[in-house]
Amino acid sequence: MSDTKSGDDKTLSVTPKKTLTLKRPGMEQGTVRQNFSHGRTKSVVVETKKRKFSLPGDRPEPVAAAPAPVLTPKPPVAAAAPVVQEAPKAPPPPPPPVERSGMVLNELSRSEMEARRRALEGSKVREVEDRQRAAEEAKRRAEEEERRKREREESARRQAEEEARLQAEAESRRRAEEEARRRAPLAAELATSDEEEEVKPKRAGAGAPVRRPVTPEVARPAKPTKGEEDRRRGKLTLNSALSDEDARARSLSSMRRRQEKFKRAMHNEPREKVMREVILPETITIQELAQRMSERAVDVVKFFMKQGQILKPGDVIDADTAELVATEFGHTVRRVAESDIEEGLFNIADRPEDLVPRPPVVTIMGHVDHGKTSLLDAIRNANVVSGEAGGITQHIGAYQVEKNGQKITFIDTPGHAAFTAMRARGAQATDIAILVVAADDSVMPQTIESISHAKAANVPIIVAINKIDKHDADPQKVRSELLRHEVFVESMGGEVLDVEVSATKGTNLDKLLEAILLQAEILDLKANPDRTAEGVVIEAQLDKGRGPVATVLVQTGTLMPGDILVAGNEWGRVRALVNDRGEQIKEAPPAMPVEVLGLQGTPQAGDRFAVVNNEARAREITEYRQRLAREKAVAKHAGQRGSLEQMMSQLQTSGLKEFPLVIKGDVQGSIEAINAALDKLGTDEVRARIVHAGAGAITESDVSLAETSGAAIIGFNVRANVQARAAAAAAGIEIRYYSIIYNLVDDVKAALSGLLSPERRETFIGNAEILEIFDITKVGKIAGCRVTEGKVERGAGVRLIRDNVVIHEGTLKTLKRFKDEVSEVPVGQECGMAFQNYEDMRVGDIIECFRVEMVTRTL
Repeated sequence: MSDTKSGDDKTLSVTPKKTLTLKRPGMEQGTVRQNFSHGRTKSVVVETKKRKFSLPGDRPEPVAAAPAPVLTPKPPVAAAAPVVQEAPKAPPPPPPPVERSGMVLNELSRSEMEARRRALEGSKVREVEDRQRAAEEAKRRAEEEERRKREREESARRQAEEEARLQAEAESRRRAEEEARRRAPLAAELATSDEEEEVKPKRAGAGAPVRRPVTPEVARPAKPTKGEEDRRRGKLTLNSALSDEDARARSLSSMRRRQEKFKRAMHNEPREKVMREVILPETITIQELAQRMSERAVDVVKFFMKQGQILKPGDVIDADTAELVATEFGHTVRRVAESDIEEGLFNIADRPEDLVPRPPVVTIMGHVDHGKTSLLDAIRNANVVSGEAGGITQHIGAYQVEKNGQKITFIDTPGHAAFTAMRARGAQATDIAILVVAADDSVMPQTIESISHAKAANVPIIVAINKIDKHDADPQKVRSELLRHEVFVESMGGEVLDVEVSATKGTNLDKLLEAILLQAEILDLKANPDRTAEGVVIEAQLDKGRGPVATVLVQTGTLMPGDILVAGNEWGRVRALVNDRGEQIKEAPPAMPVEVLGLQGTPQAGDRFAVVNNEARAREITEYRQRLAREKAVAKHAGQRGSLEQMMSQLQTSGLKEFPLVIKGDVQGSIEAINAALDKLGTDEVRARIVHAGAGAITESDVSLAETSGAAIIGFNVRANVQARAAAAAAGIEIRYYSIIYNLVDDVKAALSGLLSPERRETFIGNAEILEIFDITKVGKIAGCRVTEGKVERGAGVRLIRDNVVIHEGTLKTLKRFKDEVSEVPVGQECGMAFQNYEDMRVGDIIECFRVEMVTRTL
């Protein structure tokens, strides 16, 4: 839109409205770069305001642009360098006016020109100041360098003067010593002549003796004291390391090695190869092999690459490959195995003159409830049976008794079948086996097992026929039945001693002990007490107050407090020894059972123990054994686990169901017995999976493990603490407590039986023969039958059999007798039958009627 007014010849031209923007009207932006000292710069945004446009008639006369003044900045007061005055360049002339839509852009306003001039002056002043500051910095650095140079020269001069002074003193001292050595004979002659001259006047009666001329003593030069600066000259300090002066000299050995290396490089002499004896374990890494051969690992890797194998220095190779590589590099090889660390631990040979007689170790074996513990109780005059739950022995007890001044060590083993492994271990540690057989029960299954264990351990047997005080006792029957198992007693012409005893009445106990001592005398049992102890762990448990406690039988040597013991996978320093009466003792000689306190963990019952020299060897042996046990467990689980596909296919084919259990017992032997008993319960369909088994009380971690694995917790002669009970109640986990192994096995057996799928059992009811087929409208085909065998029931299952082949199996849709629906039809009567969803029936077919029952199975 455009409006035009006439008057004073002025014309106003109006442009269309501009769109709204965020920029200020009449403002332009630009950037100005500012320079600072040390090369720093900064960009600043500057806004430029345009001059307002005026009408053509109101334009003032153009003002002649004044020449730009030459800037002369005031020099600073302490200017070290001359100030260079430089006239700035004149600002560029303003752009010519631009005419746009009848409006003319005039030159920049005076305020803008002034701002530009001031900015230009400021930049020139800053530039001059920066130049002056740089000159000052250069001058200061030059002075500092000059000062350091003078200090270095002064230090070198002082050092040279000190060396010259020391050299002069040494020279003067050397000359003085030579002069003293040269004058020594002359001084001696003068002294002799003076003495003679002094003696002569005395003899002649003269007055005062003639005084000898005194030889001036040569003054020894004073030994120069070593100053602090000289004393510390050879030491490397922070100041001397940072400064260039007093640089530390290289050692003579370093210089010699450098010269030898330079000579070899000049003559290109190869280094002399050192042949070594390389010790190779069963597996070794390439890096370790290279270090033992003193070769570079790169060279060994190159050797493998030549053979076509790409290996890294960290890869593990076997001993055969390592031997090949070492031989190829020119070294000799000595093969060692990891098990060599156990060499010299057991079976150390003793000299015959060091052996002394020792007490016999007697194991009482036999069937459950035949009176083994009662017999030992009568011998010890102590009530042991009352301490066992249910009156049966579930732990191995070791006791020592004395007869006629001679000691006998007894080991009482459980007789129940679940403790077969414990009984086998007891037979291995024994010298004589006492086979207890009840006179009223005669030979039983566990009696036969005891005979087998004793024969396997190659120990002599003494038969103790117990319970002869009972009215139905028959000792002769026992002797006769023992003949079947190749146990020939003396009364039957054999060599096995037999004694008829009564534990309750105390009959013939002395005869039994005399028979034991007689057998021990024949065996001539000896051991060396003056050596490191060896033996076997009979039982181990985790005591709440005392920690791991192991019941051990010392077989040779003497065990004392302070000895370092290795038992199975555990080790420890013996803190205390406790005998079977609960008394602390100072030493345990051969054939003595003791409780050992101080082990790091609970060993397995049946482990052998030995005393070693130091803790390092004990730790090394136990680490090796623990690693071996872990590898075996991993290999076992890997073999059982397999891949995911194998697991799924195995589950689909076998349908094995598992009952997870967490078992905690009082001692390690009970845990093993429970494991063995539960393993026997397993079948192809169900089995008990023991998630964790250990000795000690039930803790909160056991509850967490049971919750994670969905297992039940079983405690055998142990209880759960308060935290474990609270956690079990919160997680809804049942904790079962047992003190008799029979009850535990029976409950687990019932639980496993519940996991068994019920058995489908089919019962035959009757047969019917089809005589006629009727086709009835809206009903279908109905077979007219006669019951030929048994009866036919309406709710039972039926099969259609044609030529002894089952054609169809299903249920009856209807069963009629005449026109009435009936529930059953007895033999000999006729009836009408119709199948559910099946009508292909023919005359002469047989209809078999049966009933299906699901029967609950048990193990």
